[in-house]
Order: sequence, then C-alpha cells, then structure tokens
Amino acid sequence: MSMSRLVVLEASLLLVVALFANAASRNNTMRIKVLDSETRSGSLDDNGVPKNCDQLTFDAYCRSSTTVPLVNTLLVQEGDGPPFRVSCTAESRYSRCVPLPKGASFDAKREKHGITVYYVDDNGKARSQLYKLVAGEMSPSAAPAAKGAAKPSGAPTASAATQSAAAPAEKTGQAPAAAAATTRPRETVKCSFSSTPSGAEVTLDGRYVGSTPSVLGVTTGTHVVVISMAGFAQWKRDLAVTAGSDLTVNAVLQKAQ
Repeated sequence: MSMSRLVVLEASLLLVVALFANAASRNNTMRIKVLDSETRSGSLDDNGVPKNCDQLTFDAYCRSSTTVPLVNTLLVQEGDGPPFRVSCTAESRYSRCVPLPKGASFDAKREKHGITVYYVDDNGKARSQLYKLVAGEMSPSAAPAAKGAAKPSGAPTASAATQSAAAPAEKTGQAPAAAAATTRPRETVKCSFSSTPSGAEVTLDGRYVGSTPSVLGVTTGTHVVVISMAGFAQWKRDLAVTAGSDLTVNAVLQKAQ
C-alpha cells in the first residue's frame, strides 16, 4: 500500500472516531441493540401536491413513475429497557435509510419522534439516519418516567378535572366542546424535504427553514414551499398538510437557462 493511500486511510479512521466521539458527547445519547430488522414495500400516498406529469412540468411528483418506497423497521432495545420499534423509508437508491443488521449495537440520540442512529456504511463512511417511532410505540425518552411515575396523593380525578375545565365555558354560556375547539392548537406533522442536487435552501411561506435533506415539523393547513439553489430554476409548490399524514417532498431542480 502506498504512503499516500495509508495517510488517507488513517485520516478517514480518525474522522470516523471523531464523529462517533462527538455523537457520544451529545445530550440524550443512548446505546441501542437491534433485536430484529425487516424490510417491506411501502405505498405511494397522495399528499395533495399537484402531480405535474405532463412533459413540460414533469418532476418527482409524477406518481406513475415514482419507485415504490421500502420501509425498514427495526426492533431495538436500550440496555435492559423495554424494546420498541422504529422505521425509516427509502424512496430511492440514494436514500440513507438502511436495514441495520440484527444483533448489532449502535450509538443513537433520542429525538422528539424517534431516534437518530449513527453507523458506518459499506464504504466506511460515518452516517446518521433518523428512524421514527412506529405508531403506538412508547418514546424511549418517556419510557423510564412512565415506568416510575406514581399518582400523587390528593390529585384530582379525571372527572373533577373535566368539570373544572368546563366550568368557565358554562359560566359564559359557551358549550365546553366549542370552547375547546377555539383554543385547540394546530397539529404539527413531520415532513421530509430532499432535492436533486442536495444542499438547496427550503423556504416555507416565505421563511427560510433549512436546507435539503432535512426533516421539519409543518403545521396542518396549506403552505407554499420554495426550494432554490444558485444556478438552478426555483422549485415552487403548494403543499396541503393534513393531520396524521407523513409527507415527503422531493424536488428535482432544473439548471437555469
């Protein structure tokens, strides 16, 4: 092996070690073990964005040409804690969502809706991937608190709390259901933004929110998404976000004329 290749290899190994050391020093870090790993075909759901399948405006939203996504689901466990399931979706061959091997252990970081797992790919590169909690699973950060939680003595019952909350509405003559509807906040839905090429700026309703690829929380309703990069034509779409949805926005940028 030549000296130059040896130096490059040593530098790569040092970079991998530094990345993992940096990940371990973060808050909410954890060590997980993969108990089971499975891959299945996903479905192509309409997310309300125009499909644009004609020849002039053809892009990634032409569902008839989109590759069927693959959903990778992992059953993982932190120490002696209860196992829980997380998953990610690979929508193209460039996706970093991979089925991690059964029996292997990885460093990870707790997130609001799942965990970010740090691993090394087949080419020796350090990677990270957000795996979302499968519906119905308990968050790993909430599990210890839930296990040791105890109801304090003298705590009001659910019926008493309901009556107390409903009292102001009844006093003003407003129905409890109507009062709750007027104060209920809009739900936030996770939305994955990506582009080809990556590294483009993402603007939501005229406000810069990040760059591609990224996973952002978007409130329900209709929003205007603009994805732009120097040297490429601006990509702009209306995005309809509904409660309980799981959205993915893929923008194929065209070089500016």
